[in-house]
Amino acid sequence: MKPRAAWNPPNPWAAAEIEWDDGPPPARITLLEDATRDVLSRNDSPDIPFRWSVNPYRGCMHACAYCYARPTHEYLGMGAGTDFDTRIVVKRRAPELLRAAFDRPGWKGEEVAFSGGTDAWQPIEAELRLTRGCLEVCAAYRNPIRVVTKSALLERDLDLLQELARSSRVLVSVSLPFLDPALARALEPWAPSPARRLRLIERLARAGLSPGVLVAPAIPGLDDQVPRVLAAAREAGAERAAWVLLRLPGSVAPVFEQRLRAALPEAAARVMHLVRETREGRAYDGAFSTRRRGTGAYAALVAQVFARHASRLGLDRPEPGLDGPSPFRRPGTGGQLGLFDPT
Repeated sequence: MKPRAAWNPPNPWAAAEIEWDDGPPPARITLLEDATRDVLSRNDSPDIPFRWSVNPYRGCMHACAYCYARPTHEYLGMGAGTDFDTRIVVKRRAPELLRAAFDRPGWKGEEVAFSGGTDAWQPIEAELRLTRGCLEVCAAYRNPIRVVTKSALLERDLDLLQELARSSRVLVSVSLPFLDPALARALEPWAPSPARRLRLIERLARAGLSPGVLVAPAIPGLDDQVPRVLAAAREAGAERAAWVLLRLPGSVAPVFEQRLRAALPEAAARVMHLVRETREGRAYDGAFSTRRRGTGAYAALVAQVFARHASRLGLDRPEPGLDGPSPFRRPGTGGQLGLFDPT
């Protein structure tokens, strides 16, 4: 990542803010150590389709302007802007900690999601290989997983994904909100291009992994991209599709709006107006019942467009379930343990 000017919105948890006489210094990638003793995060949100997630990293070098995880960096005393993009917190013991979690008597093989927060296959993973280490643990224990990523680095791990698909369950989705390369470069500056993500879907399909496409976020005012994304993903081999409306919690809103106004100055005002129209006049409404879909006429229109095109293309298939005894087993036990509980 090339150096660029550091900028973060005010941190609501900080006691003081730094002011620079001549502007902030360039932002460069910095790795910070996370000494946590747990690697599994529990999700209790009723609108999220998984209970457990694992991610060896906090912060993300993809630098997507709309990333809903940006405020998590503020809890660490950093900023939600370029700090989130360039100050990456690393859990170097992630595979070891995941193995310890699976060895606990109470673990019965529930599905584990990769990239529930930031992208577990972001560029630094090519060097550190922590996500691959966690996949190796899941393969050894036959633990079901789901994956969401923008990264073509996932192709490196096709062998493990195929192994898990044979012995357990793997759900893989590629996040692709835009086909327009200029729009993607403006709002997802360091993520792989849309064309490269379509090639990733092709590789996953050829590997027999039944990939899905996740149109996230669908941005009000830029939602003309939705039908194009679905058609291109289906042609590449995607078998199902899902979507999430743009979410701008906390400090995500100023980061997104600043980047949007710089990239699309003529469209920015209309986009932000429509964003607020889908959130009852606010930049964001975090109610579980509506935060992923929004409210009002425009949000309903986006939902209808997605549903119509997904149905036409055969992408409206439900996620495959996992019934009966769980394939999970601890190495050396010689048997299956527990039942998979998807609730």
